[in-house]
Amino acid sequence: MDWVTCAQSAACTGIARRPYGLCLAHLSPDQVSAVLAGMAPGRLLDLRGTTLSGDLLGRVVEATLGRPGRARLDRARFTGDVRLAGVTFTGDVSLDGARFERLASFFGARFEGNVSLASARFARELSFHGVTVRGHASLDGAVMTRDALFSQAVFEHGLSCEAARFEGYATFDGARMGEAAHFRGARFGRTLSFRKVSGSAGFDSVRFAADAYLSATGRFSATRAQAGGTLDLAVRGCGVDLRRLVVAGATTVRLTDSQADLEGAVLRGPATVTGGGTSTLTSLREVDAASLALTGLDLSACLFTGLAHPAGVRLKECTFALTPRGMRVSMRLPMLRWFSRRRAPAQHWLA
Repeated sequence: MDWVTCAQSAACTGIARRPYGLCLAHLSPDQVSAVLAGMAPGRLLDLRGTTLSGDLLGRVVEATLGRPGRARLDRARFTGDVRLAGVTFTGDVSLDGARFERLASFFGARFEGNVSLASARFARELSFHGVTVRGHASLDGAVMTRDALFSQAVFEHGLSCEAARFEGYATFDGARMGEAAHFRGARFGRTLSFRKVSGSAGFDSVRFAADAYLSATGRFSATRAQAGGTLDLAVRGCGVDLRRLVVAGATTVRLTDSQADLEGAVLRGPATVTGGGTSTLTSLREVDAASLALTGLDLSACLFTGLAHPAGVRLKECTFALTPRGMRVSMRLPMLRWFSRRRAPAQHWLA
């Protein structure tokens, strides 16, 4: 720790308050009142390592009139409910390594700068519903034991949840991700709802233990991700990278004016990929899918080398560029070699 800790005991990590040498939690009532009187809106709030009950936290928020400035709360321990609805943090906020033993609700709060909750642990529910972060937000390595709610949140400079663990239900419905949302290496123990999200999203090497409902605009990646249940993806105006994706349940991919790559994907349940507008599938190389339905896609540049179950592929209203070494797909027959230079709709059958 890079701060002078409380003299009450060696076990207390709370930052010592001058001139008392004790953290806020171990001060006498008169000393606490004196410290709170020195707090004001927009000023630095430094409570690193401090244990905060619900009452004490409420008094701190009241002393700052709900508008603290730069807030340093690394390794703080919150023993009561944290309710910060409507609070505006006017500077950067650091809650790295903080422990929340009860409800942690930032409902409708506003962060004018960056906010970091890296390696924080939430024993109960976490709510970021309707939160606005004008800077960058990080929950890298955070552990959310119960439900985590991020719906309608705005992250103007993106969100990072790399290696985070979401052990309960998680929802980001209607959130705006600004630059991008990154979940590389994260784990989702229950259903994830990531519907109607604007912005790019990366779920590389993520593990979904249950169903996952995903969306994005701009760019989407889920390379080497593993889904134990249903995976449902809807994207618009996206480049979609699903290489080496593994899905145990049903897979549904809906593309609108997007381009997708499924190279090496393993789709054990029924799989469908549909396209709207100008949507392209660039690769099915080494895809293992016993049942794969493709609809409304441009397959003119799609690669099929090593496709494990060509007989399981069904096409409707797709276009297909045919070359001397090209392939022809029948609605009723497996993929066959066909020698022609003309372009034809893929749903036409061989005579």
